[in-house]
Parts: sequence; C-alpha cells; structure tokens
Amino acid sequence: MNNLKAIFLMGLLSIILVLIGQAVGGPRGATVFLLISLGMNLFSYFYSDKMAIMMTRSQPVSEQEAPELYAIIRRLAKRAGLPMPKVYITPSHQPNAFATGRNPQHAAVAVTEGLLHLCDRDELEGVLAHELAHIANRDILVSTIAAAFAGAITWIANIAQWGALFGGMRGDDEEGGGIGALVLAMVAPIAATIIQLAISRSREYGADELGARIAGKPDGLANALLKLERAAHLIPMQVNPAASHMFITNPLSGRSIVNLFSTHPPIQDRVQRLLQMRF
Repeated sequence: MNNLKAIFLMGLLSIILVLIGQAVGGPRGATVFLLISLGMNLFSYFYSDKMAIMMTRSQPVSEQEAPELYAIIRRLAKRAGLPMPKVYITPSHQPNAFATGRNPQHAAVAVTEGLLHLCDRDELEGVLAHELAHIANRDILVSTIAAAFAGAITWIANIAQWGALFGGMRGDDEEGGGIGALVLAMVAPIAATIIQLAISRSREYGADELGARIAGKPDGLANALLKLERAAHLIPMQVNPAASHMFITNPLSGRSIVNLFSTHPPIQDRVQRLLQMRF
C-alpha cells in the first residue's frame, strides 16, 4: 500500500512542478519542469534519505561513540524482525527523532542530542521503537520522498516568486508569466504542505501502536511524547520545515503559524490511545 502511496505522491508532486513550469515559462517551461520532475523522481527514490539527513544536519555516530544507543536499537530491531539501521545524531537540544530510507534494508534512525539527555531508558526505548515501527510499516519511503519534494518545490517556487516580482521570468505570452507565476509560486509550497498533512497524521497512530508492542509497553513512549511536546515549545529547533513531518513530534510546534499546518495528530490523543493499550 505504501509503495502505491509513494507512486501517487511522486506523480502528484510532479504535476505541481509542471504547473509551476507552465506558469513561469509557458509550454516550454512545462516541458523543462516535466524533465526536472522525472529526474527528481529517480533521485528521490534512491537518495531522498541522504537529502533528509542533510536537511536535518544529522551526523553519523559509531557504536564506539554511542554504545548504549546502539544496544537499544539493535535489541528493538531484533524484536521487530528488522535489520540494524544506520544511526545518526541530530545536533539540536530539542528532544526529537526520525527515521528515513526507502526500505528496511536501507533505513536510518536519527535522534537529537536533546533526546539522549532528557529521556530515561524506558522513554528512549519507546521513541526508538516508534521509529522502528515506521520502518516496519514502510512509512519512511513516503515521508522521505515528501520531504525531498516539498523542499525542492519550496525552493523552486521561491525562485519563481522573486523572478515574477522583478519581471525576469516570463513565458511566450502574458499568461505564462507575471501574476500567474507569482500566484502559483505562492500556492505551490502550501500545496506541498497539504500533501504532507495527508500522509502524516494517520501513520503516527499506527507507529505508536506498533512501537509500543515492539518496546513491550506503551508507558515509555507515552511519557516521552509528553516530554517532547513540552520541550518543543521551550527549545527551538533549526530544521527545514519540509522535513518537519518526519519527526516523532512536530519540531516547529512552538511556532503558532506553523501549527496551522501541523503534520502530527494531537499529543494528548496519541497518549490516550497508548495508555488504553496497557498490556
């Protein structure tokens, strides 16, 4: 099912790129952006995980540097029937985590420095089990592609917006440039965000449930979610908004405007569901 979602997502985001090209450069621009979208589809499938790691400034960490972290992930991965993922540390004091990759054989888990400092062992296990659940459910391909495309669309739309403002990007006719390019350049990032909303909320509930089963109890994850929500309002995180939906809790939730486009279900709802799972 998630493979079909990935195909649908790549097709939909490709259409957005072609529409931007049409608005910026008319038929010629649409053709150019169609070729760009095809190239991006191939790139995002094979390399979107590397882009996600780069967007979050995460760095690889060795087992010698983080033996306890590796031990927890290895034990949980074995319980989940998954291969050992690559492990990264994200340089942020805000406690958070995410998983990325196109499949379980090419997966990575990243945790922030703040998560390692704030959470106790049970809470850390709950968070890591949640991320491994995303890998097991094969959510990571869809979310990683969404991050790559949303980032690219926002970047391209910003270029088109400034080009339209200064009259430097016009197609063969007036309809291909000017106001059309400016409006579409402003709408495209919103469209990319809406696509992220469509794929993100329901998958968090599924990862919470499976993560609790992998960890063996729901309380660790429930307590961690409450801690992470409070911290997100107090500790800012410098992260590309296009990658925010990948994290276990919204790293931008402290910003009121960003809440309008929240990519995560309410923490209280998630915690309540987890507590109802007590074995």
